[in-house]
Amino acid sequence: MAMVPTARAISPSSSLSAARSFAVYAWSVVALNIGVILWGAYVRATGAGAGCGNHWPLCDGQVVPRPRNIEMLVEFTHRATSGLALAAIAALVVWAWRACPRGHPVRLAAALSAVFILTEALVGAALVLLQHVAQDQSAARAAWISLHLANTFTLLAVLALTAWWASTSEVPSRRPDWLSLAALAALVFTGVSGAIAALGDTLFPAASWSGGLRQDFSPSAHLFLRLRVLHPAIAVAAAALLTIAVLGRVRKPHAPRTSRLAIGVLALLFLQLALGAINVAALAPVPMQMIHLLAADLVWIAAVLFTAHTAALTGKTA
Repeated sequence: MAMVPTARAISPSSSLSAARSFAVYAWSVVALNIGVILWGAYVRATGAGAGCGNHWPLCDGQVVPRPRNIEMLVEFTHRATSGLALAAIAALVVWAWRACPRGHPVRLAAALSAVFILTEALVGAALVLLQHVAQDQSAARAAWISLHLANTFTLLAVLALTAWWASTSEVPSRRPDWLSLAALAALVFTGVSGAIAALGDTLFPAASWSGGLRQDFSPSAHLFLRLRVLHPAIAVAAAALLTIAVLGRVRKPHAPRTSRLAIGVLALLFLQLALGAINVAALAPVPMQMIHLLAADLVWIAAVLFTAHTAALTGKTA
């Protein structure tokens, strides 16, 4: 079932170097947003989310505050880099409209990235204004964090697709198969459980393995601690589903690119599982949490691009 008009190359009037420049810029925007996401995780892990008080978008009521403490500096830096990401995506949209013809999927993906960077900012604002930061242990915070994670993954997906379609001649010619979509949904659910589990690590840090187990399996354990126990099992189940989906596509007639992408997805997936095990064994130190999140973001992007690639196949080649 066709999703977009017949593919056309990025602006026939554009030079090859201009097209490459746009693709390089699009990938740099992806990298910038990953950096902002990792810094946001650092804000959460260090409890600096209330560093600017309950003010938004200003920090402590000022455009450029003089930081009184490290928490304010950390939170203000996150807001400043988020603003930079917003400006970068605005430029991406303008460039996409100038570089690509009407109906090209790069235009759509770039426009969606503008939508989701705005919703990303709004969800972040809600977390601050509703005071679901620092030591807040409410269920509402978990709900907002879940929404935040889902929006973040969607933002990364459309940004990565913008860069991918700008770098290749591929455009989707049919809808992704149901197994691939199920695997992507499982990754989002895993990310949500991981975000809440990481919040549990921040709010209820374990001093030792035995102490952590007592916390997790206590009859009165907080919701965040219960998800800390369930997250590894959810991650393994999602990994199995993604592996089946990827291998199912590779078994069909394909070109070398499909095999390379499949190897990349699976390599990142198993690296992520290993990092998750190390994170648990090390009792979730902040640097390890950030490395684990980076790997999760890369697995997500790789899975999205693999799905987009297989959706662009005509059945003759991959």
